[in-house]
Amino acid sequence: MHAEKTLGPPTALELIRIEDVHKTYHIGDMQVHALRGVSLTIDRGSFVAIMGPSGSGKSTFMNIVGCLDKPSSGEYLLDSVSISKMHRDELADIRNKKVGFVFQQFNLLARTTALENVELPLLYSDETDTSNFKNRAMDALTAVGLADRSDHHPSQLSGGQQQRVAIARSLINNPQLILADEPTGALDSKTSVEIMAIFQRLNREKNISIVIVTHEPDIAHYADRIIVFKDGKVQSDERVAEPRDAARELREWVADDDDEEEPAA
Repeated sequence: MHAEKTLGPPTALELIRIEDVHKTYHIGDMQVHALRGVSLTIDRGSFVAIMGPSGSGKSTFMNIVGCLDKPSSGEYLLDSVSISKMHRDELADIRNKKVGFVFQQFNLLARTTALENVELPLLYSDETDTSNFKNRAMDALTAVGLADRSDHHPSQLSGGQQQRVAIARSLINNPQLILADEPTGALDSKTSVEIMAIFQRLNREKNISIVIVTHEPDIAHYADRIIVFKDGKVQSDERVAEPRDAARELREWVADDDDEEEPAA
């Protein structure tokens, strides 16, 4: 049974409001119904994991939430502003000011430094005062613990460090929302926990709303809420009673490593 629901009136807590959203793609003579009447809200300061098999609609949902696409019908409000009928330039402006993106493959420019990669979104903004761009980029790198790698190119960084640069880049415009598509998919277990610790800290300390897509149940349980899609609908939508604490797990991991390195008496 699908967990579709009728939404109540909007509240001040809502950052995202999706109401009876459908998305249909036309491929030749075929119609592909990617979303079939999805309704949900996400409050400010939430940490939400999106799950579901390939073709379930989760990527289409994320594209709409990220203002990369528009619904075929239904209503999408971001920060109480209707996105559904905006033009391309208006959507780009919303993305640049309110949404940060993190991807599985990092999407860094190979021939530019970490600092320059983080600074890049500012160069596409409408800001005319460029004097503080580098300082803002350095602040973002500091927030993810990579200030000492600011002059390194992606090839000089580990996978986890590259993902930290990508997270710093997503922070550069002080977004209300970060969308992360399989952010740990290319990382080992310990590095994945390190990345989730950063997301949890940004969520809890800066009140940034985080929405991640993941195929990994373990990763999903770092979030406060898990939404599962199937066949273009919400199959389940549940709160996580006790989210995993990535920072605590890292401390325990380090302690275990130290115990293993203790020389025999």
